[in-house]
Amino acid sequence: MTDKDNALFSTIRQPSNLRSGLADTLTAQIESGDLKPGQRLPTEQAIMAATGVSRTIVREALATLRAKGLITTHQGLGAFVSDDPAPRSFSIIPNDLQSIDEVLRVLELRMGVEYEAAGLAALRRTPEDIDRMQDRLDALDRALEEGGYGAEEDYAFHRSILVATQNSYYGRLFDTFGNLMVPRQWARLDKMTAAERKRHAARMRREHHAIFTAIRDGNEAAARRAIRSHLSKSAARFEELRDATDLS
Repeated sequence: MTDKDNALFSTIRQPSNLRSGLADTLTAQIESGDLKPGQRLPTEQAIMAATGVSRTIVREALATLRAKGLITTHQGLGAFVSDDPAPRSFSIIPNDLQSIDEVLRVLELRMGVEYEAAGLAALRRTPEDIDRMQDRLDALDRALEEGGYGAEEDYAFHRSILVATQNSYYGRLFDTFGNLMVPRQWARLDKMTAAERKRHAARMRREHHAIFTAIRDGNEAAARRAIRSHLSKSAARFEELRDATDLS
């Protein structure tokens, strides 16, 4: 191990969350310039030694960075910071959502976007928008009644709200989430009793119908309140799951 390698190792700080924090740590150091364009990253073994994480977590973190265009790999040479590591576009990929804490960060982002979008949708929705939202809501109701996760239907309903803003940038931004906005693996419906699943479905229907009704009626303030309430309650449920199962 050379002195130069030691200097590189010292830039990799141990993440607070070993499951998902390494990719965030490396991303922050690349974006801040601590890890510079063209710089070779330490080996997997060296990162493991410096951070205390497993080889699997190191590889997942590096895969996430490659998917984002922040690093490149060369056979036999290792991983290097991209010459132009600044992300050209925003996206959320499966490796970003390996923990409930990451899901909560996405919900926090969504709250900022959808709070404004719901208000605009209430002011600008057309009859066609209302029909589209009703269709998406009906599909979500059916999925929940059949005991499914309803992830695709949930996404479609929320996206129809953004379309109703009459601002195409909202829909294009939301497309970066896709069905990853609430990953199926964290819903834990398979762990619920029949009664718990029934209560969960009723709660989801109630919250989504409140959003739809406010937008349909053109009530801007109520639409904003309903979407904030829905996403806040979703975040609270994920926090409870995280605390109960230590899945941060």
